[in-house]
Amino acid sequence: MQPPVRPSRTRTPISATALTTAVAAALSLVLLVLVATAWTPLLSLDVAIARALHHSALAEPGFTEVNRVLSNWVWDPWTIRALLAAAVVLLLWRGDWLPALWVAGASALGTLVQQSLKSAVGRERPHWEQPLDTAQYAAFPSGHAMTATVVCGLVLWLLGREGVGPRVWWAAVLVAAVSVLGVGFTRLYLGVHWFTDVVGGWLLGICVVGLAITSYQRFGGGGSGTPGPGARR
Repeated sequence: MQPPVRPSRTRTPISATALTTAVAAALSLVLLVLVATAWTPLLSLDVAIARALHHSALAEPGFTEVNRVLSNWVWDPWTIRALLAAAVVLLLWRGDWLPALWVAGASALGTLVQQSLKSAVGRERPHWEQPLDTAQYAAFPSGHAMTATVVCGLVLWLLGREGVGPRVWWAAVLVAAVSVLGVGFTRLYLGVHWFTDVVGGWLLGICVVGLAITSYQRFGGGGSGTPGPGARR
């Protein structure tokens, strides 16, 4: 006589997006605590990087001007948000109301988190005898870095949902990577942010994008997994 078979318990697998979001959230929290408590080793790292880049920027005025144009025009948060706004308008025109509202809400959430943390932490920006650029509001997190991460991440998600071909997909990934990393470098090179401000912006941006994707998959009927090239959902 065989023993009764017990029904197996199925576990919902953790998606790569959810895992990445959780890791980014944990790292963001650790970094936030270290910045807010002014942990000396971290501040020393910030100062060392800032001084080295500022010295280089003063010695290379031509390259500094290129960084200024990229930072204040090409990768300015309003310029990047305009790209996402165009994507939202296109989705609405096609009648894809839910992803359009989801993306717009995620962008608004990113801005709210960014400004709230700037106000709460109140971190001062680097001060120089010969400043190369100006910036408003507090330093942590970098608004340029966070906005670029949120917008590029959401645009890649939308392209994945559309099932674009591999060439378009990888071209978009390359542009997104250059934009996110590039804007972070420009903010450091122009001396308006500390290194950890930029890293914090990147991590928080990943959190916002990951939260948007996982919540859409769970509540918006988006299915499981992260769509990639050739996958229309």
